[in-house]
Amino acid sequence: MSTATRFNKDMNIGQVIDMDPKAEKVIEKYFGNGCFTCPGMRVESISFGAMMHNLDPEVIVKELNALE
Repeated sequence: MSTATRFNKDMNIGQVIDMDPKAEKVIEKYFGNGCFTCPGMRVESISFGAMMHNLDPEVIVKELNALE
């Protein structure tokens, strides 16, 4: 399991997916597949998405940083 911190809650969702295509499964798990067709994915942060879905952004970031 990776221990490197590559992702943080202030990164936008599109940037996260660009950095690691495997992140799509984490984003879909927490935010649904609507993110992938929403133009906001290029400007909205993980933190904003988490707030809109009433989630803890740190949980999402931790799972993203655990991707191998």
